[in-house]
Amino acid sequence: MSKRAVLEVIALDVEDAVAAQAGGADRLELVTEMAADGLTPAPSTVAAIRAAVDIDLRVMLRLADGFAAGDVDRLVRVAGEMRDAGADQFVLGFLDAVGGVDLAAVERVVGALGGCRWTFHRAMDRAADRDALRKQLADLPGLDTYLTAGSASGVDEGLPTLAAEAGRRGEPGYGQTLLVGGGLRLDHVPALRHAGIDAFHIGGAARSAGWAGPVSEGAVREWRRVLDGE
Repeated sequence: MSKRAVLEVIALDVEDAVAAQAGGADRLELVTEMAADGLTPAPSTVAAIRAAVDIDLRVMLRLADGFAAGDVDRLVRVAGEMRDAGADQFVLGFLDAVGGVDLAAVERVVGALGGCRWTFHRAMDRAADRDALRKQLADLPGLDTYLTAGSASGVDEGLPTLAAEAGRRGEPGYGQTLLVGGGLRLDHVPALRHAGIDAFHIGGAARSAGWAGPVSEGAVREWRRVLDGE
C-alpha cells in the first residue's frame, strides 16, 4: 500500500472544484445533470473550472441518459469544443443494443481527442461481457482507466469482481487503472486496498448533504485521510 491512492471527485461547478482540490482530490470528473447520472457540462463551465484549479480534470462526453452513443457527429463536435475550452482528459463509454461495446462510436470519438487520456466509464458495469469489452478496447489510444463498481448494482455487489480484475493486472486488456466508484463507501476501502486497488471515485460521498449540496472540503479530506492510511 505504499503507492498514494488516486482520489477523483465529481464536480458540477467551480465551487465544487475548489472545495475538492482543497480537500485533497487528485482529479475531478466534470459533469452536469446528475439526475441522468452525469452528462457533458457546458464549455464555459469547463473553462471556468480549468481556470480555478490546477489538478487534473476529466470531462464527461455523454449527451443523454443511458449508454447508447446517440448522435456521434455531435459527440465529435462537442469533444472539439471541450478541447477548445481547455480540456485534455475525458470520460466516455458507449454500448450497443445487446450490451456489447459500440466500438465504432468509441473509435470515432476517441479519434477526435487527439491522443488525450480518457476513462471508459460505468457503461462497463452494464456490458454483457466485461472481459470481451476490455480486449476490444485494449489498443485504443489514450485509454488508461476503467471506472467501475464491479456490478451495475454498485460496489457492495461488485467487490468480488473488482478483486478478481485487480488480480489480472498485466494480462491483455487489463493494463488500465481500475478506478472504483458507484455506491463506494469508506468501509469498502480496506478490502479494495488489500486487493491492490489504488484509485477511487466519489460523488455524493463528497457532499455532506448528498447531491442537494455542494462538495464538502471536509468530506473530501476525510476520504484523503483514510486513503492515505492515517
